[in-house]
Amino acid sequence: CTVLFYFLLLHSDTGRPSCNRCDRRLSCDCSRGGFTRVPMVTDRALTLDLSFNNITEVTDVDLTGHEQLRALSLHGNRLVVIDPSAFNSLWSLEELDLSDNQLTALDPRWFSKLGALQQLNLLNNPYSCIGSAPVFDGLVRLRRLAFGGPALREIQRGALSGVSQLEELTVHANNLTRYESGALAYVWPLGRVTLSLHGPFLTDRALASSVLADVSYPETPMVLEDLYLIGNESVKPFYETAKRRVRYITFRNLFISDETIVRLLVVVNGVPVISFIVDNVTLTGEGRWERANWTDHRAVDEFVVRNVVVLDVFKFVSFLQLQFLLQYPRKVSVINSKAFVLPCPTSSLLMNLQYFDLSDNLLTDMTLTETLCNGNGTLKDLRVLNVSGNALKSLSTVSRLVTKLRKLTHLDISRTDYSFMPQSCPWPSTLRHLNISGAKLTTVTPCLPTTLEVLDLSNNDLKDFTVALPSLRELHLSGNKFLRLPPGNLFLNLQALTIQSNTLNMFDRSDLQSYKRLSNLQAGQNKFVCSCDFVAFLQSTIKGDGDVQLTDGEESYVCDSPLYLQGEQVGQVHLSVVVCHRVLFVSVSCGVALFVGVLLCILLWRLHAFWYIKMTWAWLKAKHSSRRRQRLRDDPSSDALLTFDAFVSYSERDEHHLFSGSCSHSEAGENSMNPRPLQPLTLCLHKRDFLPGQWIVDNIMSAMERSRRTVFILSENFVQSDWCRYELDFSHFWLFDGDAGGDPAILILLEPLSKDDIPKRFCKLRKLMSSTTYLEWPKRRREGRSSGGVSATL
Repeated sequence: CTVLFYFLLLHSDTGRPSCNRCDRRLSCDCSRGGFTRVPMVTDRALTLDLSFNNITEVTDVDLTGHEQLRALSLHGNRLVVIDPSAFNSLWSLEELDLSDNQLTALDPRWFSKLGALQQLNLLNNPYSCIGSAPVFDGLVRLRRLAFGGPALREIQRGALSGVSQLEELTVHANNLTRYESGALAYVWPLGRVTLSLHGPFLTDRALASSVLADVSYPETPMVLEDLYLIGNESVKPFYETAKRRVRYITFRNLFISDETIVRLLVVVNGVPVISFIVDNVTLTGEGRWERANWTDHRAVDEFVVRNVVVLDVFKFVSFLQLQFLLQYPRKVSVINSKAFVLPCPTSSLLMNLQYFDLSDNLLTDMTLTETLCNGNGTLKDLRVLNVSGNALKSLSTVSRLVTKLRKLTHLDISRTDYSFMPQSCPWPSTLRHLNISGAKLTTVTPCLPTTLEVLDLSNNDLKDFTVALPSLRELHLSGNKFLRLPPGNLFLNLQALTIQSNTLNMFDRSDLQSYKRLSNLQAGQNKFVCSCDFVAFLQSTIKGDGDVQLTDGEESYVCDSPLYLQGEQVGQVHLSVVVCHRVLFVSVSCGVALFVGVLLCILLWRLHAFWYIKMTWAWLKAKHSSRRRQRLRDDPSSDALLTFDAFVSYSERDEHHLFSGSCSHSEAGENSMNPRPLQPLTLCLHKRDFLPGQWIVDNIMSAMERSRRTVFILSENFVQSDWCRYELDFSHFWLFDGDAGGDPAILILLEPLSKDDIPKRFCKLRKLMSSTTYLEWPKRRREGRSSGGVSATL
């Protein structure tokens, strides 16, 4: 138990944070999370990004169990210690980034088990020497290696021992002071090499020459960074590259004088340099190029100058004497160099030009006219022209200048000041790709060439598109003000449509079906109204149903309305049946409500609820008139207002019992109502004394108010009679309610009737029958052997 406890204690993850930011592709982005230790992630992760945290140590158990991991980034942490066996379980690791940390030494044991490693970045760590131990021995599959930094002082002969070939080698050695010849010469083939040798080119040019000699091969592109070349001595290391016939040279972050440029051109004179690229260059001097005119650079096929800054520009003459460099290249780029004009080339210049990039300069319509020789077709082989990012304002001028360029296929006039498109424009029949994005166009006209296959009108102010382009395969309309998709019948061959960041609210399957060949759509980052139809359609499209694929990702489609769904991804929205099938829901609800209402009415009828409602109304009315009745009864003179001795409530079916005799039923009920031995009684009978046309409730209440007593002739017919129920209902509360002040009713049982035969809703009547004396109709009268009637009984 003790051994097990200590084992669990040593291998427990107590105190380790966790990171759950993993997507469906098992890519875990734990960057900028403030972690001080390697966090726990799923052991199924394929990529793990731990960059820009505060991790100082990687222990032997931090990465245990990640055998499937393909890429690991620890860039930008504070790593000081890495356990020798920290990466031993990462058998499948292909990419490892340990750059920008605090590693003072490189331990070969870190990489001893990483046989599958293909890319390793060790830049900007404070180790000062590399090669004292075979750090990369065993990394036979390594293809991209980057090492060095401000602290690197020494590169020894065994630096790349074990590395057989590389696609890319990057060495930052700006402060290098010692280099053993041949240290970087063991790698072949070498695809591309990038060297930062600022210090050696300034203070130890022999060291710089030695480094260049080891990595110079004719087919290996060389990139030289952070150089300060002033004076003839500074170009001496390039004799090594010239001697080895290097064909691809790129300078990046270069500070150079015009004199040094001339000297460099002399050094590489006759060398078959195919590509000459200068990026981010600061130029000083007066622009004197005479000595370079006799050099031969006819092998140059690509000439690129990007981001040029000229110091003391007012003292600088020009670049015109360097025009000879443009005599042979097929690809010329002068980008972001503040060029406002290039003179029209002579017959010997730019004759082979196929790619011409003058983007991000100071060209205007007038100076572009000079550069393109007023549209006379001098640049007859030109296929690609890029004049984007210049101060151009007339679209018709550009179309006129390129009309005679019979081989032109690509034209980029984006990020200009075009605000108007004329109705018609001349274009070369070969034009296939046109980019007018980032302008200020508000309408589209038939000026567009019908031969286009790719058209980019992004980031304008367009609201609709009504021009037919039957050959178009790609259309880019992002960043405009479209409310709906353009009509598909205008683009018979359109295969890809990009319409992001517009004011598009929704689209449906019918919109996409109008495009006969559309397969890729990017319509995200719009203000979508998440209706039921749109949500259902888009979710099915995201799943791959249909011929059109959304290639910009599910996360780009976000609801803007209704308000309660704002910010939700359309693919994650779940709308209720109430929202999506409102008519059906209302219909079903009404049907259910009607059915429930019918059932409720039947239930209420069975439970005599309607009777209770009527009784409530009768009770309220009786209460309202109770005081009046009480005053009438208490007033000695009220006898004059009492018209009847009794109000008789009976069933018409019992008339032959009640009013039988020598007279007919009607006569007995209407004329023979006086008892023989007693004083005459005045009875109120509904058939005789109710006022015609008056509401029956008012007749009953009036009869009761004008009668001293109320007589109920109870029988089975009485209980079933609607008339009797009305009379009993509306007299029930005030006759049997002590508060109403009514005199007790007289109950006469015409036939044997127990209280159980009385409906339960007549609760007080049932109670009175069990607690109050009532009369029974004589049996012989029930049998019809007497001619007496109600009067006689009373």
